[in-house]
Amino acid sequence: MIKDRHFYLYKPCGMLSQLSSGNTRQRSKKRFLTELFDFPPGSMPIGRLDEKSEGLLLMTTDGKFSDWVNRSGLEKEYYAQLDGVIDKTAIEQLQNGVEIGFEGKRYKTQPCQAHLLEKLPSLPPADPRLRIGHHRPGSWISITISEGKFRQIRKMTAAVGFPTLRLVRMRIGPFWLDDLQPGQVLSLDPEILGYR
Repeated sequence: MIKDRHFYLYKPCGMLSQLSSGNTRQRSKKRFLTELFDFPPGSMPIGRLDEKSEGLLLMTTDGKFSDWVNRSGLEKEYYAQLDGVIDKTAIEQLQNGVEIGFEGKRYKTQPCQAHLLEKLPSLPPADPRLRIGHHRPGSWISITISEGKFRQIRKMTAAVGFPTLRLVRMRIGPFWLDDLQPGQVLSLDPEILGYR
C-alpha cells in the first residue's frame, strides 16, 4: 500500500494554487505548483491562495486529510499590506464581521482577530508587479480567520475602505511560514495538526 504524502510550501505571488490546467492557452501564460516540486501523483492543494497572494499552502495525496483540514476550523493567519493607514474603527469592523459578496449574495463574515502590526513584518521583497510604491502611505495588519470564502481577506479590507495590496498567509493552525522562502517545499507530518 502506497503511503500518503503531505507537504507545506511558500506559494509565491503570481502562481496559481493548482498543479496544472486543462486549458492549453492558460498553460502557456500561467505558473503552476509543478514548477516548485515533483509532487507525487494524486497531490492536491488544501484550500487555495489567489494568484496575487502568497504564503503558506498545504498539499496532500490524502483526500480525507484535505476534507478534515477544510472542515476543522483551523485558524489561518494572514498579514495584509493595505492601501492607506487603517484606523481603530476599521479594525473593529473587521473584528466584528463585515458584509462581503459571496456567490452572488451578501455574506457577513464571522468575528475574527485583527490588529495593526506596529513593526513591519520580515518578509521576502514584494513582487514588483504589485506596484506597492504607487499607492497612498500604507499599513500592515494581521487577520486571523477560521473560515475561508473566496478572496475573503481582500473583500474584507476593501469593505472597510482599505484595499489589500499584498497578502501573505503566515499560519495554518500550528504551522508557521517562519523562514520558508518563496517556492520552498517541505514534508508535513499531519499529526502535528491533530489529524490521525
